[in-house]
Amino acid sequence: MDSAVALACARAEGLACHALSFDYGQRHRMELEAARRVAGALGAASHATAQIDLRAIGGSALTGEAEVPKDRGRIGEGIPVTYVPARNTVFLSFALALAEVRGAEDIFIGVNALDYSGYPDCRPEYIAAFERMARLATKAGVEGRPLSIRTPLIALPKAGIIRKGLELGVDFGLTHSCYDPLAPGRPCGRCDACLLRRRGFAEAGAKDPLPYPG
Repeated sequence: MDSAVALACARAEGLACHALSFDYGQRHRMELEAARRVAGALGAASHATAQIDLRAIGGSALTGEAEVPKDRGRIGEGIPVTYVPARNTVFLSFALALAEVRGAEDIFIGVNALDYSGYPDCRPEYIAAFERMARLATKAGVEGRPLSIRTPLIALPKAGIIRKGLELGVDFGLTHSCYDPLAPGRPCGRCDACLLRRRGFAEAGAKDPLPYPG
């Protein structure tokens, strides 16, 4: 959902957007089909899916057999087992390479540091550090064409992200958030991602179009 709104923000600036998704061995693979739908609906100039098997590294309930936490009452306190080690660093590195190839000046990522599960690679200081590294590590940066990492949602509560998405015409029925979907791909309604999403829609005074159980 957040990535869809980040893409909508970039498109609202009139930018040609090259969307990038990741098949990294995640158990919630429904998000890959959702990403394809969203990229098409929001007019991305291209959409690629990179293959990275993070199951070989492990360390997360999203890439292994550990149980995804449900019904957590204090989301954001501590780092949960759904944290995928260095995931955003891996993703941003691939995006950085794509940006160099495309000649892009901006990389948009839908990270959020308010209503989130407590992942360290969603914080502003992490994004700022990666941006500094990117300017040192790329041909573009060395030649005076530094890339910027854009985080239009980082300081918004989930309700604010939803309101912004609705203002920009995002069809949230095309999106997927659940970490542990039920057959045939319905959201569980109880994992951190579902709870944050449902709370966000309630606080935004909007109806979530996804079909939750019960």
